[in-house]
Amino acid sequence: MRKTVWMVPLVGAAGVAAAWRARSGSRPGGRPDGRWLTVTVNRPVAEVGTEEKPPPPLDRFGDSVDVRIRPAPGDRGTELAVRPAGPAPEGTSSSLPARLAGEDPRQELRLALREAKALLEAGEVLRPDAPPTTRPTPAGKLIGLLDRRSGGEGVL
Repeated sequence: MRKTVWMVPLVGAAGVAAAWRARSGSRPGGRPDGRWLTVTVNRPVAEVGTEEKPPPPLDRFGDSVDVRIRPAPGDRGTELAVRPAGPAPEGTSSSLPARLAGEDPRQELRLALREAKALLEAGEVLRPDAPPTTRPTPAGKLIGLLDRRSGGEGVL
């Protein structure tokens, strides 16, 4: 009876994971199909660029990305969206373990999209000039590790 009680949550978790994977359009390897990475920029469409000539630093990717620029809903600026143009190389995935290990193929694209938003809105990419604390603490070391693993994106 005890084994049955412990098996129910495990089977339930496996079912939820399978349903999430099917709903999100992931392949068995974990790479999402055709997902756009999108930000809203507080600028008119004419100031953001065109799909043939995206804003820097997205322009360095050239033909390896698809770019979509259109007015944001509710007349609130411009929606800037990018995604890899071709299939991901074999053996790479965009899963959480790959992101934590710094091996996510879309990580560089996410960072470039955030930098493009900052350049268009503020004119520069703002970075902190000093660490938030002067002495190392256990929690600070953990946060530093997670920050390094996030690939400069600021999110895991």
